[in-house]
Amino acid sequence: MSSDNQFLAQRREKAEALAGLGVKLYSNSFKPSHCIADLLPRGEALQAEEKEQGGNIYAVAGRIMAMRRFGKAAFFCIADSSERTQVYVRKDTIGEAAFEAFSKWDIGDIVGAEGTLFKTKTGELSLHARSITMISKSLRPLPEKWHGLTDVETRYRQRYVDLIVTPESRATFRKRVEIIRLIREFLSNRGFMEVETPMMQPLPGGATAKPFCTHHNALDMDLYLRVAPELYLKRLLVGGFERVFEINRNFRNEGLSTRHNPEFTMLEFYQAYATYEDMMDLTEAMISSVCQAVNGTMQISYQGSPVDLTPPWRRLTMDQALTEIAGLEPALLADQERVMELARAKGIKLEPQAGPGKAKTELFELLVEERLVDPTFITSYPTEVSPLARRNEDNPAVTDRFELFITGREIANAFSELNDPDDQRRRFEKQIAERGEDEEIHPELDTDYLRALEYGMPSAAGEGIGIDRLVMLLTDSPSIRDVILFPHMKPEERTPAPPQEP
Repeated sequence: MSSDNQFLAQRREKAEALAGLGVKLYSNSFKPSHCIADLLPRGEALQAEEKEQGGNIYAVAGRIMAMRRFGKAAFFCIADSSERTQVYVRKDTIGEAAFEAFSKWDIGDIVGAEGTLFKTKTGELSLHARSITMISKSLRPLPEKWHGLTDVETRYRQRYVDLIVTPESRATFRKRVEIIRLIREFLSNRGFMEVETPMMQPLPGGATAKPFCTHHNALDMDLYLRVAPELYLKRLLVGGFERVFEINRNFRNEGLSTRHNPEFTMLEFYQAYATYEDMMDLTEAMISSVCQAVNGTMQISYQGSPVDLTPPWRRLTMDQALTEIAGLEPALLADQERVMELARAKGIKLEPQAGPGKAKTELFELLVEERLVDPTFITSYPTEVSPLARRNEDNPAVTDRFELFITGREIANAFSELNDPDDQRRRFEKQIAERGEDEEIHPELDTDYLRALEYGMPSAAGEGIGIDRLVMLLTDSPSIRDVILFPHMKPEERTPAPPQEP
């Protein structure tokens, strides 16, 4: 028998013995009167070996994280969602029958304890139990030494265990919740209304990405899990909601990496009568203020590299970035043929329909992107790679668009919105005509969105921010899987079932 199976067998034996003593293994009657964090201030004034005066009785519940037995007495550490504390149990206090049952308790069990506060000789606040209750018997042992899972894949696959034994993991997800709350508060305070748009859409749109497809039986139609909410949020601008935002899931049928999960959280927001420059100002204020609130500073470290989020942030056009950071000559960037030749010489594979705008963007990703550590707005993206963005009035070859890069990663994408329905139709049709074998471009025209634009959409700017990547930055997490509670994983290897006897 393997050691794992041996431990499981021992736990089940204890569970059977407890049941034989009449103990409910999964009870639902214990009611905590306090969370553990509430008890800690009450014990601050106590001295070593001193009891709290007044005879106050406290009831707390949580998981046993450590235990020390001393014959007719024991200490065990109990943790709830707020904190942890020590519980002291004596046979002559709780009674012989209860203490016999207690002898079969294990680390990992969820229990309740009721008693009075005191401090031990070493000054540790403890609860002297006058009664104890089994709430949920743990049939599997926690990882040894209870300081976290060492196997990364197990941490992601068994997040419930990771959260039990790894305080840093719990802190990361608490901070994630706070980051999202602060973003909501920031936008709401500026007049943005939070909305919900469809997760299942008849046409995928708003981004170039391969979608997941499903089928609706009652309507007898294929539907696509959304790759972006953009086109629906802009329909709301048409409808008269001038400031809207949504924080919700997007789904893209792409590979897995430290930066990519097929299901991820996006913030998208749109503001009528605003430009991409307004979005830069708002983004700078939002991210820096959220960082200050959750970290207490705007000077942070990401994987050993210092990052300063203090505004103002650097702003460069794509051509400026290629010149100043990659060292390319301005004359080369102005020559479309030379740009295409350089891209091919750098090993960039371009589709036959690709033009110099696509080549320049690929060169930027190859030569510049990873070198943008401190926050940098890159503007003036080629129109060729920006089918939904407004053309720049002085230079129609580029758009009024920016992407924000921090630690070499794209954090945000924004632009002044294209609201000319005829221009939008031409761009959609050109994109479809040139798609070739590209599964990220849907072959069907979104005629309803074009119809909405024909009713008139106000001038506007919009933006998308990857929440998971932002949380990675603000929690110093190396992988997107560290900030998603249940990331997608390859299936576990399963032991085949034994053959059935005839």
